[in-house]
Amino acid sequence: MRVLLKRGIAVSLLMILILTIYTIWDNNRVTVAEQEIFIENLPEGLEGYTILQVTDLHEKVFGKNQEKLINIINSIHYDTIVLTGDMMESPQSTNYQPYYSLIEGIQNKQNALFVPGNADPAVYKLRNHHYEKNNYIIGMEKRGVKLLESIHTVKKNDSIIHFVNFELSIKKNSRRKENKYSSPYAYENSENVNVEKQKQLMQEIKVVNHTKGIIIALNHYPVPDQRIDYLKKDKQTVFRDYDLLIGGHYHGGQIRLPFFGALYVPEPLFQRKGLFPPQDRVKGLWEHRGIEQYVSTGLGSSNAITFLNFRFFNPPEINVLTLKRKNKNWK
Repeated sequence: MRVLLKRGIAVSLLMILILTIYTIWDNNRVTVAEQEIFIENLPEGLEGYTILQVTDLHEKVFGKNQEKLINIINSIHYDTIVLTGDMMESPQSTNYQPYYSLIEGIQNKQNALFVPGNADPAVYKLRNHHYEKNNYIIGMEKRGVKLLESIHTVKKNDSIIHFVNFELSIKKNSRRKENKYSSPYAYENSENVNVEKQKQLMQEIKVVNHTKGIIIALNHYPVPDQRIDYLKKDKQTVFRDYDLLIGGHYHGGQIRLPFFGALYVPEPLFQRKGLFPPQDRVKGLWEHRGIEQYVSTGLGSSNAITFLNFRFFNPPEINVLTLKRKNKNWK
């Protein structure tokens, strides 16, 4: 009996060791997830247009000066790169170098766009009685990445794509009252800006009202079905004809179990506040009420629970999204 017990303990310890080694290896590799996005009435000139998404770095380092990650990114052909927030570990962190090293090494930044996440520092700081961009954003923009506050329009082959900041694009006015559906998270890190600046940004985004083009909205947070339903009916918001929403934040659940998936995602609008979430709303591509949405699992991990600050059966990823024209006969 004792022999069997010792063997059982030895096997268990060996399995734990193997699983630990695998998890460390798995957390330090980078996978490339490819997804075709089929869009109705996509102009012929945008067929094959490619978007590279990088999100939720959380100060993670992949090789010296991010060399491993940079080499993978620079080996990919893309038209636009979008960085959808949480490059930092917390809003208080000043360890900008992991993110700066990454964007310094990226070669194709002709169209490089950033929207902040909840773990990034505030975009604006109040200095001498007026708002200014903080050093984090200034340093990022000096390195060739644009803060997407309102709209960025790309023209290719006489066709147009509008990249818009989702949270700004749904606003009708700068003083709207918020609730858990109109704004389910505290956006103080990204919207710490005065009313006059908000008005200016909202004026800029009105371009989409009178210009034809594909509309792709960037947001750190995914937009749950319940929120889409609310926003479509809310008289204080303008829910536009988005062709695609792109987000991150969930980390694919961060801890995933084989044959089951994510145990939890930080989504207050899900049942049980995100515990045992619907697995088809955790990562990848889905559609609700004609709105396509793509959510990346990202690169890093959250330290919300200190001893679980790692990914489990959930390798870091960047995402290559290729736009394709949807056949009108498809359902």
